[in-house]
Amino acid sequence: MVPHLVTALSGPINELEQRILESMPAIERWFRLEWMEHTPPFYCSVDVRNAGFKLAPVDTNLFPGGWNNLTPEMLPLAVQAAMAAIEKICPEARNLLVIPENHTRNTFYLANVLQLKRIFHMAGLNVRIGSINSEITEPTTIQLPTGESIVLEPVVRSQYRLGLKDFDPCTILLNNDLSAGPPGILEDLHEQYLLPPLHAGWSVRRKSRHFQSYEEVAKRFGKMLGIDPWLINPMFNKCGEIDFGEGAGMECLTENVDALLSKIRRKYKDYGINEKPFVIVKADNGTYGMGIMTVRDAKDLEQLSRRTRNKMAVVKDGQAVTDVIIQEGVQTYERMHDAVAEPVVYMMDRYVVGGFYRVHPERGIDENLNAPGAGFVPLAFAESTRLPQPGEKPGASAPNRFYMYGVIGRLAMLAASYELEATDPEAETYD
Repeated sequence: MVPHLVTALSGPINELEQRILESMPAIERWFRLEWMEHTPPFYCSVDVRNAGFKLAPVDTNLFPGGWNNLTPEMLPLAVQAAMAAIEKICPEARNLLVIPENHTRNTFYLANVLQLKRIFHMAGLNVRIGSINSEITEPTTIQLPTGESIVLEPVVRSQYRLGLKDFDPCTILLNNDLSAGPPGILEDLHEQYLLPPLHAGWSVRRKSRHFQSYEEVAKRFGKMLGIDPWLINPMFNKCGEIDFGEGAGMECLTENVDALLSKIRRKYKDYGINEKPFVIVKADNGTYGMGIMTVRDAKDLEQLSRRTRNKMAVVKDGQAVTDVIIQEGVQTYERMHDAVAEPVVYMMDRYVVGGFYRVHPERGIDENLNAPGAGFVPLAFAESTRLPQPGEKPGASAPNRFYMYGVIGRLAMLAASYELEATDPEAETYD
């Protein structure tokens, strides 16, 4: 089932799908050459939005949760990708330690950790879950809503290695985004592979740097495909030194919002798009859909309510927001069961392994869907394991639509690779 696109503006997206399918050999060769030069992030998920006239990534997560939302049909792809990734990094690996987030009460999140354990177990590794939460002092079994259970064990640190009491891993997989900064227990592990690296965490990472890299990728990809890169790239500005609580730095925000709205209006005019532009203001670091607001007019910023200011002032783990990214808003015109939907693409190593729809019946087409809500419904991509079907009418074939989403997801993953290279503290520099 292809999600229902409720817009008359489906022409451009169908043209883009056609162009991408016709250029498949060139696209796959282009990615192949890129991965010869750049290392893909170990795994990631990308939120994509389809406006009918534009298709773009709006967020890239390097510590993806939600693996439990993938269907059983997608597991073989994930297992094969895990095998390829491990073979490249540590072919003799026997033991893998997974470090999850500290919120042990969130059983939906823990179901995702259990799914990761299952994937890597099937890829041929002994997998155990090691918690860096100080509350976990002995092996702790937690029952999940699915009827399964998961065991969290306290990590043990020696001078150069991290493991469990009777478990010495060669590779450590982080499923913890380090919003509060990397804990000392994870630093200076020179004898083990830590994936993703510490500088992929939100204490170092910035969304503006990621989208700067993505802009570069989109320009080169657009040139190869002969399309305007704007069709796949959300424009952005950024502001630093903001204090939402005190109202400091709001002039910078107002000016940048106004300038970006004007740029979007010009693009809409060029393409004959009769939509009201909007921007998304969000914390430049951080996740969990926190610190995000939709702005349709720069004047709205003058009347921000105290509640909105407070909501924007802090993100996960109580980290204060001082820097924001102002991103071109991309409407999502996809509908599943009459609710607004956006695809989330999951990748491991250089491969798309599956995805699902994030659906929120209580949100609008120009709002963030990664929010608490009765209707957060993960809907797996239908038939995503089927290969693209050349010759099908554009917009009518689920595999073709998902192939296009996979291309956009991989472009964002490539941008993440550029971004991690630029921020690597141990990168070798050649004068």
